[in-house]
Amino acid sequence: MVSDALRVAAVDLGTNSFHMIIVEGSREKGIVEIDRVKDMICIGRGSISTKMLSEDAMQAGITALKNFLVLAFQHGVAPEHVLAFATSAIREARNQSEFIRRVKLETGLKVKVISGREEAEFIYYGVRNAVKLGSVSDLIFDIGGGSVEFVIADRSGVKLLESRKIGVARMLERFVTADPVPEYEIKLLEQFFAAEMVSAADMAAELGVKRGIASSGTAENIARMIRSLQGEEIEGSLNNSGFSRKEFNRLYKTVLPLSSAERSKLTGLDEKRVDLIVPGLILFDTVFRTFGLQEIVISDSALREGMVLHYLQAKHDKQGKHPGRDIRRESVYELGFRCNWHRLHSEQVARLCHQLFDQLSALHGLDMRYRELLEYAALLHNIGTFISISSHHKHSQYIIMNGDLRGFSPSETAIIGNVARYHRKSPPSEKHTQYSQLKPGDRKAVDVLSGILRLANGLERGHRQNIRSVEISFDEETITVGLQSRLEPDIEIWAAELLKSMLETVLNRTIVFEPLQA
Repeated sequence: MVSDALRVAAVDLGTNSFHMIIVEGSREKGIVEIDRVKDMICIGRGSISTKMLSEDAMQAGITALKNFLVLAFQHGVAPEHVLAFATSAIREARNQSEFIRRVKLETGLKVKVISGREEAEFIYYGVRNAVKLGSVSDLIFDIGGGSVEFVIADRSGVKLLESRKIGVARMLERFVTADPVPEYEIKLLEQFFAAEMVSAADMAAELGVKRGIASSGTAENIARMIRSLQGEEIEGSLNNSGFSRKEFNRLYKTVLPLSSAERSKLTGLDEKRVDLIVPGLILFDTVFRTFGLQEIVISDSALREGMVLHYLQAKHDKQGKHPGRDIRRESVYELGFRCNWHRLHSEQVARLCHQLFDQLSALHGLDMRYRELLEYAALLHNIGTFISISSHHKHSQYIIMNGDLRGFSPSETAIIGNVARYHRKSPPSEKHTQYSQLKPGDRKAVDVLSGILRLANGLERGHRQNIRSVEISFDEETITVGLQSRLEPDIEIWAAELLKSMLETVLNRTIVFEPLQA
């Protein structure tokens, strides 16, 4: 994505916490995360009403930044490539300039204070790089300590950018006086939140918004708590995972009546958000109701990632200036390049998979979303050789499942990983954990897609892109695969014969191959 590899660190000086992400950007491998760190120093504590950063908070912030910089430099980030943006608490503080002066004096770091609208724009850059936006507008919202940013956007661009002073730390300080929070304080918070959302809600209704995309620690905590309440695993990335209003309501009714001591025992809740989660839950509830959302999806990219993307674009005129780009395909190709893939071979297998999927559609009956996932599994099926040739199909699955593919839901990533895993060796089995955890409909799809991938892989056995196209005909007993090729397709037919049995079983027909005259 950039002409030469470049390491960049982005520091977000937020109201509740300071965060830093370190990435390396390159033309082929895209943006690869190197490290990230968080320190919940709560620099905004007490400053929301006084508009003054306390001495203790400023010193804690400077200490955190010193540690961040040591880490960045150890990872090879040059001082000129460390970005630092300050948001709500510092933006509003009357002694803002004093703090920024001291940071520069003691660390050498130049902090830029950004406006709420700029913050919303950077959040949009980050989110669109992690969650696929469609033709229908989505509501993007990022919950900070001092402010909440609202963005309405679709794949063509932004429709609304707003920043409202309703962050969870601000609301906790202003409205919550008792533990557990009493009913009348809940009502006050609901009314205040709703009043601040009016203009965004009006535009959302006009544009037919149905989905919310939430970023921030508060959003991830709520998603983890919902998973925990459902008895699900809560480790790993939450990016593109979602929850319905019904699932959220169950958590809301469970948690809100609890005291701080009782909340501290909940699985999935960060111990430093035990009190902040109360206004966070009320905010989410108000968003669901005010915007009439059907679901909310989590984005693990927001302000910091947006800072990096914007910086690299400006510095290197990098790709990313087109909001409608396909982040899913970009992410798949970046993972392939990171694993030193055989690109021409993988693209040929993917082309053959598409032809087989399309011409066999009357037999397998799968919808088009599986066609896209098959292509990505085909592109990545061999990346496990980056670890070892032996059992590389299993290594491919592991890399896909843990490769931080952007724009995919966890279930979609699982399908891609399973299809890649079964491109060789044993067929799918209920004894295999990753396969058994799929929904029944997805397991059926994996059976079909894996069979297609095996056949396509056989037809590219020589890694010579010999098969130009396939032409399929079938009857009640037989599928005939006609092969248009540049050279005699002897090795391809030999390999495909060895790999056809799985698809034969799934489609309940015998497969035969027939070279066609050019």
